[in-house]
Amino acid sequence: MPIRAVIFDVYGTLLRVESPPASVEACWHALLKRYLPKAAGIAPADFSAAASRIIARHHARCKARGIQYPEVVWAAVAAEILPGFGDMPPKTQERLLFRMQGVFHRTSLMPGAGAALRKVARQGCFLGIASNSQPYTLTELRRALSAAGLRMGIFDRSLCFFSFEHGFSKPDPHVFQILSARLLSRGIAPAETLMVGNDAADDLRPARMFGWRTWHLRPDGPAGRSAGPWPVFLKELASEFAAAA
Repeated sequence: MPIRAVIFDVYGTLLRVESPPASVEACWHALLKRYLPKAAGIAPADFSAAASRIIARHHARCKARGIQYPEVVWAAVAAEILPGFGDMPPKTQERLLFRMQGVFHRTSLMPGAGAALRKVARQGCFLGIASNSQPYTLTELRRALSAAGLRMGIFDRSLCFFSFEHGFSKPDPHVFQILSARLLSRGIAPAETLMVGNDAADDLRPARMFGWRTWHLRPDGPAGRSAGPWPVFLKELASEFAAAA
């Protein structure tokens, strides 16, 4: 059956994650001094340690309720740690969290990902996303796409799963159940759906459980059966579309 929909992972697939070039300590304290003076004395290591404790507590509560792969609301985590954060308007919180993440890592579009997105879109396929993410993920992705002359509108919003919107994350099978149901409502069968991701446990195995086809993205690794970097993916995709024509 021809491929009619392609669902992409974000981090490590569409986005490359890199360490920031500047000093984490200096950037962190400058950011807090500007936006949250009351929290300026909190070191990045202390923030990370406190966040880990809050996340562990949240995960334990969720697992007791039967949610095996919980997702946190990052703004709620930050509000417990940073004095004054909870008093900010939600949009201001979102912008600050994006800047805070920029202290710890930088993102850019994975080389070859833009060409792949264009190729899939030109073939008339539906494009979607399945991502363990936070609101800042959308900003990171939007900026990376814009730098390549692309827009978020290339993805069908109803075929995008962002974990922060649901409270659970991959590899929970419900992620793929939700997307499978939405695909079927468009007449797209599991065998016509391709999952592209870099993580076998989170992306590929659960997708296969639902009958999806998969591509194991290996940005710098060797090519194999349904696996390899973006240029190999493009070559295989071209052959797939040619055979279906």
